[in-house]
Amino acid sequence: MTYVHNRWRYFALGLTLALVSGLLLLGLSQPAQARDRAGAHGDRGIYGDRGPGDRGPGDRGPGDRGPGDRGPQGHRGPGPGEFRDSRYHHDRYYPARGHIIGALPHDHRVVVHGRSRYYFSGGVWYRPNGPRFVVVAPPFGLFVPFLPPYYATVWVGGIPYYYANEVYYTHRGDGYVVVEPPKDEVSEMPPPADQMFIYPRLGQSSKQQADDRYECHRWAVGQTGFDPTQQPGGAPESLRAEKRADYQRAMGACLDGRGYTVK
Repeated sequence: MTYVHNRWRYFALGLTLALVSGLLLLGLSQPAQARDRAGAHGDRGIYGDRGPGDRGPGDRGPGDRGPGDRGPQGHRGPGPGEFRDSRYHHDRYYPARGHIIGALPHDHRVVVHGRSRYYFSGGVWYRPNGPRFVVVAPPFGLFVPFLPPYYATVWVGGIPYYYANEVYYTHRGDGYVVVEPPKDEVSEMPPPADQMFIYPRLGQSSKQQADDRYECHRWAVGQTGFDPTQQPGGAPESLRAEKRADYQRAMGACLDGRGYTVK
């Protein structure tokens, strides 16, 4: 009887130990499985691993702005060192003149004027300032083969000007040149049709039309000595009207030779 009793006692003790060991093994395996699941889903680790949606230094998200980007509606205003250029409904943000940065944007372009080097990116002009760079206004007469990525087109005396970040550009040859702000009245609309109707007989694009009109303007000024984009001098009104008529005839002849109907 004692022998049977001892066997059952040892059996119960062994079963209890087996159950305790199983529970301990189950408890230790759950943290390891959780770590494996975290790694499979790209969670950040102790070494700074980046998972989907994580952002690092210099990354731009949907709400970030770079030079020239529009601010969203309801934005509280320009960020530190920025200003909003709202002239001619341009409505873009730029770093203010004199603002200093440590490194140029990666997409900058180099423009040489005289003996000076200027750097351009996103409508903003920079010059070296020791080991860093400062935001500046480009000098008048600086020639560039491109326009800013965002600009407003305005008209002065029938001639298109291109405006961005407080800088005016006009077309010249195979590029554009930085010019002084116009002294005459600026219009955001093209000249009225009753002043000069121009029809592109050869299907010229809008850019080609603007280019041809500017080149003919320069030629007409050279032929007549009259420039409608400049303030009138002390000449009598009758003489100015005669000169203007000569200018318009010269413009019409030039544009007709380039494939336009002028009325």
